[in-house]
Amino acid sequence: MMAFFLVHPHTFWLSLGGLLLAAEMLGGSGYLLWSGVAAVITGLLVWLFPLGWEWQGLCFAVLTVIAALLWSRWLARKPQPRADAVLNQRGQQLIGQRFILDTALVNGRGHMRVGDGTWPVMAHEDIPAGTRVEVIAVEGITLRVRPSSQ
Repeated sequence: MMAFFLVHPHTFWLSLGGLLLAAEMLGGSGYLLWSGVAAVITGLLVWLFPLGWEWQGLCFAVLTVIAALLWSRWLARKPQPRADAVLNQRGQQLIGQRFILDTALVNGRGHMRVGDGTWPVMAHEDIPAGTRVEVIAVEGITLRVRPSSQ
């Protein structure tokens, strides 16, 4: 097998590239992707232009670094989705949303149905049932609402 790779070095690089890309598919971390791509390109270059083993290794190393740098520059320009700061804070996710009151707010307090649950609600004034309200803040587990203009 080694004799075959010595006679046909491009098959070594193409095989290595294929193995690295397959390993990347199993892991999915992104580290092996650019080395695999560099190995495939090195295999194609060695197939077209017979190079000594020193130049093959240098070509593989340079292509790996270039591919990784190009990928990092592309990622830096691409807007990254940030982790949602209110992921596990259901009340904070409701700010800005509009709902219709099922029951009237008396003395500025009451309850409102949101999805499959109810939330305590407070406002600065009494609001009749059927009014469209907007959640403007969350104070503990209580939603502060105001009549919506829409």
